[in-house]
Amino acid sequence: MSRGQQVSVGVVGQDQDQVQALSHAVVSHGYGLGVACTGADLAAHVPQARVDVWMANLPDDADDDIDLLLTTGSPVLFGIEKAPSLNTIERIIWERRVYLKLRNTVGEPALDSGLDELDQTPPPAQPLAVPASLHAAASTPCLVGVLAASLGGPAAVKAFLDRLPAELPISFILAQHIDKRMLSVLPHVLGRHNAWQIKVAEAGDVLTQGQVFIAPVEQEIDFSAQGEILPLSRPWDGPYAPSIDQVLGNVARRFGRRSMAVIFSGMGADGSLTGPQLVERGGVIFAQTAESSACSSQPDAMRATGCVRASGSPEAMAAWVLEHLQSLQQQGEALGAPTA
Repeated sequence: MSRGQQVSVGVVGQDQDQVQALSHAVVSHGYGLGVACTGADLAAHVPQARVDVWMANLPDDADDDIDLLLTTGSPVLFGIEKAPSLNTIERIIWERRVYLKLRNTVGEPALDSGLDELDQTPPPAQPLAVPASLHAAASTPCLVGVLAASLGGPAAVKAFLDRLPAELPISFILAQHIDKRMLSVLPHVLGRHNAWQIKVAEAGDVLTQGQVFIAPVEQEIDFSAQGEILPLSRPWDGPYAPSIDQVLGNVARRFGRRSMAVIFSGMGADGSLTGPQLVERGGVIFAQTAESSACSSQPDAMRATGCVRASGSPEAMAAWVLEHLQSLQQQGEALGAPTA
């Protein structure tokens, strides 16, 4: 399947629960759903089916259904195990395995980054006012925030950054699922109407107030106790690059209560495995509402973990970040270097 073509997937399950689980895994990762049925209804769907690949969760004795699928001429992915219960780590891992099987067979889904259209947007409203108590006294940020985004993410991230003043004592790492060929375009598009300094992270960079560092696609990054960005000589682990789970985990481990995350529009459930770790270490998580998301799978999955403090539009979440900083200041948190 060449890049740019929509991939149509046919789903066949033992029962309706498995059909729904497979369908959600397919659609939430950006693929098209051509057929979704149980084995009992398969014969009625095959003559009209126009799918590029079948995913089958069938009992071992379903020989007739298997033979019927093989006659279609499209690849058939057998051995899809039963979906675990909803809102469990096992379910998240299962959906990732489904995605990997699809990606390895027909390639990544055809997705529009939306960057061309976003580059033409008019100037937004003015950013929020900065309370006098929050004017950064030093270049080292009080908070380190992860901006997690996938499909539909750039527009949401831009709306958030346009609303949030760059003078606040916070630095961000943007983990955006994107084709590496488009990575160099992001800083211009996201920073066109605001004062944030945005760049792709590289060796020697240090988390600094007013800056957004974009996580590279091809290698994992970690952080020193002083906020230095440490590129590692290994790729991101798992099916997504950059891995939101790894970015969240690395930030939570290093910065603890001085960490936070904002989960924007996106596919899949990346971030849901380590998001709870960030909260356990004293950090906070905000998530974009389904209504304001181009694709709500990613923020929905984080909400299902129970670790999201509040959900809102990108603009609303910008206001909450400012309020969170004020709360820390009122609690006597020093606006100085993050602690390990």
